[in-house]
Amino acid sequence: MAPTLSLLVGVAEAPKVSQRGLAGRMGVALGLANAYLKRAVGKGWIKMRQAPARRFLYYLTPEGFAEKAALTRDYLSDSLRFFRRARQQSTDLLLDARKRGHKRIVLAGCGELAEIVSLSAQELGIEILGILDARRNVESFAAIPVFHDLSALQQAGLTADAVLITDIDDPQACFDRLQAALSPDRLLVMPLLHVVPRRQESDTDAEAGEEEADAEAAA
Repeated sequence: MAPTLSLLVGVAEAPKVSQRGLAGRMGVALGLANAYLKRAVGKGWIKMRQAPARRFLYYLTPEGFAEKAALTRDYLSDSLRFFRRARQQSTDLLLDARKRGHKRIVLAGCGELAEIVSLSAQELGIEILGILDARRNVESFAAIPVFHDLSALQQAGLTADAVLITDIDDPQACFDRLQAALSPDRLLVMPLLHVVPRRQESDTDAEAGEEEADAEAAA
């Protein structure tokens, strides 16, 4: 949820909340939460009233409630658009994978995208063996077992036909890590993640680079 919307929702739900509490709800640093709060007060969305023990009470104004409603509408619309895109792209990707004989898939990254992909997989009869995520200290996510890496998956006696990227925090880094261990046809990525495959430098490329350097030096 966007910080401004989180701020307005937090104030609406708990007028006695502290700025530190608001920062926690918003998922930002205390200083940044204070900046958002000052902006909201300046816009006329929030009013502040001093309370005992050097605390403040925060209230949404009518304009604040109207802004919260507008931001909520936009947030839900964006979320729905994301869901539809992810659902369609994951279905297309899994259909193509199934045509190539890939019916046992591993996801790379816990989160909303992994849940969406699992829905598409269920409809298509594709088995999700697990999720790779070294940052999550959990045994399962959305009823799917979680493994720290490919070696942990193999130690569990599981062999996947392909890996589908579902990491939305840093999909490029996730792809780069897996690219070294998997062939291109076994690494699946949805277009919405905007991942760019890194071309591996070949011996020919290296030789060409050396020739160019020699030519520049001679010039």
